Amino acid sequence: MQLDDADRRILRHHLAEPALSRTELGTRAGVTQATLSRRLDRLTAAGVIGVAQARIDWRALGYEVEVSLRFTLDKTNPRAFDEFIQAAREVPEVVAIETFLGRVDVRLNVIARDMAQYQTIYRGRILALPHIAEVDALMLIATIKDSEGLPL
Repeated sequence: MQLDDADRRILRHHLAEPALSRTELGTRAGVTQATLSRRLDRLTAAGVIGVAQARIDWRALGYEVEVSLRFTLDKTNPRAFDEFIQAAREVPEVVAIETFLGRVDVRLNVIARDMAQYQTIYRGRILALPHIAEVDALMLIATIKDSEGLPL
């Protein structure tokens, strides 16, 4: 889909402040309400703008530990990926699952209230996941940039 300057202005302002009213968004983007509505409808229909989702701050709920676990799977079983991912989905503390091409096959982001709880989750649920050949852990210290925006 080709974007023009008005589309880019709308998207920039929408990404910067998703809670803006349509009136304020149109004003900031420099377009009329009718133009804004048509363009938002077109961008949504094209899949450029997705459904709005709530973002939960896990730390505000008392989850102080976030660990990114990188797995290399034993791929001698042709269902290794499917079985691993299905089992990982059932671990409530797994908040993200990503697959990769390369040395790492899967990454899980795991949250816990503290290190003691993380250790319990890791030993009882994570190491019980099927087809693990190798696992590497990275503990999150700080998030410097977390943006879904594009350089529009």
